[in-house]
Amino acid sequence: MANELSGQKIAILITDGFEEVEMVQPREALEKAGAKTSIVSPKDNSVTSWRFTEWGTDFPVDLPLKSARSDNFDALLLPGGVINPDKLRMIPEAMNFVRSFFDAGKPVAAICHGPWSIIEVDQARGRKIASWPSLKTDIRNAGGQWMDEQVVRDRNLVSSRKPDDIPAFNRGMIELFSEARASQPAA
Repeated sequence: MANELSGQKIAILITDGFEEVEMVQPREALEKAGAKTSIVSPKDNSVTSWRFTEWGTDFPVDLPLKSARSDNFDALLLPGGVINPDKLRMIPEAMNFVRSFFDAGKPVAAICHGPWSIIEVDQARGRKIASWPSLKTDIRNAGGQWMDEQVVRDRNLVSSRKPDDIPAFNRGMIELFSEARASQPAA
C-alpha cells in the first residue's frame, strides 16, 4: 500500500468524543499509503478522543472547520464514537463540509457511528451502508440499506461496523481513495 495515495490530501472530520482507534489506525494506514491527513474540527486547538469507556488522548487540530474547504481535499474520513458524530450532526458548518464531498463526488469513508453524518446530509438514501448496529433503523429510515458486513462499498462511500473491522475498513478505504484518484482528470 506504500505510495498508493501519494499526494492525496485527506480530511478527518472530528470533535471531542471520537473513538480513538477509529481515527488513529485509519490515519496511520492513509499516511503509510502516502496521503497527507488533516484533522478538521469545529474546535480550534485540540480534540479529545474516547477510548471505548473513558476519555483518551488529546490530538491537535490541523485545520479549524471555519477555515476548511472540501476543494482543498481529495477525500473525507468520518470516524465514529457515539459522542463525536452526534455533536457534529448538530453543527451546520460540519454538515455542509460533509455534504460538499458528496456534491463533488469525492470519496468518503465512515466507520461505526460515522454514518450519522451521512444520514444528516441525506446521502444514505439508496445506499448500502455498514455501521454500528444501533444505526440500523436510522439508516433504513433515511432510505438506505443497513449491512452487517465488515466493509461495504457503495459508489463513493465505504463503510464499516466497528473497531474490529478496521483492517478491512482500511483496505477498502485505500482502494476507494486510490481508484477515485485514478479516475480524476490530470491537472
